[in-house]
This record gives sequence, structure tokens and C-alpha cells, in this order.
Amino acid sequence: MAIRKKSNKNPPVLSHEFIVQNHADIVSCMAMVFLLGLMFEITAKAAVIFVTLQYNVTIPATEEQSAETISLYHYGIKDLATIFFYMLVAIIIHAIIQEYVLDKINRKMHFSKTKHSKFNESGQLSAFYLLSCVWGTSILVSENYISDPTSLWRDYPHTLIPFQMKFFYILQLAYWFHAFPELYFQKTKKEDIFRQIVYIGLYLFHIAGAYLLNLTHLGLVLLVLHYFVEFLFHISRLFYFSDERYQKGFSLWAVLFVLGRLLTLILSVLTFGFGLARAEDQQLNFSTGNFNILAVRISVLASICMTQAFMMWKFINFQLRRWREHSSSQPQSVKKKFITAKGKTSRKERENGINGTVTSNGADSPRSRKDKSS
Repeated sequence: MAIRKKSNKNPPVLSHEFIVQNHADIVSCMAMVFLLGLMFEITAKAAVIFVTLQYNVTIPATEEQSAETISLYHYGIKDLATIFFYMLVAIIIHAIIQEYVLDKINRKMHFSKTKHSKFNESGQLSAFYLLSCVWGTSILVSENYISDPTSLWRDYPHTLIPFQMKFFYILQLAYWFHAFPELYFQKTKKEDIFRQIVYIGLYLFHIAGAYLLNLTHLGLVLLVLHYFVEFLFHISRLFYFSDERYQKGFSLWAVLFVLGRLLTLILSVLTFGFGLARAEDQQLNFSTGNFNILAVRISVLASICMTQAFMMWKFINFQLRRWREHSSSQPQSVKKKFITAKGKTSRKERENGINGTVTSNGADSPRSRKDKSS
């Protein structure tokens, strides 16, 4: 993200600069259109598709399970409209955090252009990761996924999911889709666009894959695990920008990053290699949402392993670069200390040499004056 320079001059309407400066207001007006549509009977049916979750199924109460009716949800084509609306909401919240939190901190800290861009990125992502971790953990606890790991594959396909889980996946997709227009709104540098597109695309590929293949239980566990590690990295980078001596957070992140990759692979192998592989129904059925066949299991497991290997490769390169920078800075500091110490000794030697020269050239020392007086 580049630094957005605010000027007092009003740019032409609908120009590039006008859209960048006022994109939050423009998107807010678009979101208000859908909310106002709920107030009128003619447009309410269309507006509801964008604002509320669709495809709910009401399960009647039974004496054995519960005394109240339960509303569960499945996915469909109308979810794209809901994702679009909450993508607009994500753009608005992004602009609010940027203007009222991050920009104020940037003015006080006086960061350079590079640090300014990284600080904004870490500030936005740390807030999103923290919210997603807390929300995802609450779903895991309420649905007893942590206490019972077999729930990751038991009763597959998980076509009917509770409201909280579906809303969680809708917002996840909406957030990462909103990152594409943010590349334009934040004036991302050309050399960083490809890296950002790959980064966003990997998130969308895995989240959408878990949502469409009815692997929401496993996807939720892996997302919470990954988001926690990423939150630690970005919060450590924020502290590092405020004080460069703070680097303990990166050491803790490095350990948890490797453990997170191992735990991700273990859970994936258990789910696809043991849990789903031993299921009775292993026939492809689009109507029931069953994708538990060998080809799909191998493809999903391979994509997870390749992603983890790619992340480990990036992680190793990052650590090697940090090690080289640290090792190259040490000889310079030692050399600087050596030059400083050498300068101090040469200064003392010069002073002693000057005093000796003055004394030998006829200047009376205290002892010579005493001999003369005697």
C-alpha cells in the first residue's frame, strides 16, 4: 500500500483520484441502497437476498434431541449476492480503521514509505485475524469440535450447518474478495500486486473449497489455527515498528509457525486418509453434497500439502534473509567500534607526542623550573 497524500484541491468528479479519496463514501451509498430496499414491499424480496442468509432449513423439535426447533443452512447460488453485500461492508470497515486508527498512528510515528505500507497491512490484518480467531474459537467450543476430533469427518457430508458457521464463511469470503478492489483504492505498487493476488487467491481457493465441498468442520479448525499464527506475526511486526529492539515475538511466531504447519498436515491426513477413507458412502452425489471419492480426497490433500510446502519455503527464505542481515550488520558494528577505539588511542598518542615535543623544544617543565631556581 502506498501513502495516500491528501490535498486541499478537489479532483474532477469520477476521476481516478476522486474515486480513491471518496471510495468509502461511494461504497456506503451503495450499501445503503440495499438497506433502504428492505423498507419497501416491492424491493424487499430482492434486498433480503443481499442482506440476510439464504437457504435455511427448519428442523422440527423432537423429544430425544431438543425441545426447540433448529434452523440450519446450506449453500446455493444466492450466497453470491450476500457475499457481495458484505464485501461492501468490509470495504467500509477497512476505510474506518485506516482513517481513524492507522493514519493517526502513522502521523505520530513518522514512518518511512516502506514501513508505512507494511504498518497499514499488519494493522488491517491483525484486526481481522483477531476477530476471526475469537469468533471461530467460540463456534468450535459451542459445537464441541475441540472435545471430539472425530466430528471433523463423522456424518459427512456436512450439508446443513448452523447460522454462526455459515455467516462465518460468508464473511470470510467477503473479506478476501474485498481485498481485490483495495489494491486499487490503496494504490498498491505494481511490483507488489502479483504477490498480493497470489496471497488473496490462496485464501479464497481454500475457504471456498471447504465451503463448497462440505468440509466446513475441518476448514474451520484449520482457519482458526492458521489465523492465530498469522495474528501473532502481524502483531509482532506492529511492535517491531514501534520499537526495533522488540524481536521476541518473531521468535515465538517462528516456533508456532512450524508447529502450525505440522498440525495442519496431521489433521488433514487423519481426515482424508483415515476418517473419510473408511466411510461407508463413497459415491459422488451432487444432490446430497457427497464428494467423498478417492480422486477428490487425493486432490484436496495434495492442495493442502502443496500450500503448506509453499508456506514453509517462504518461511525458510524469510528466516535466511533475516539471518544474513543480522550477520552482515555484526561485522560493521565491530568494525565501527574498532575504528572508534583506534581513534581514541591515536588521539591520546598525539596529545602525548605534542606535550613531549613542546618540552624538548625549550618549554620549561615543572621539574626544570625547580632546578633553575635552585
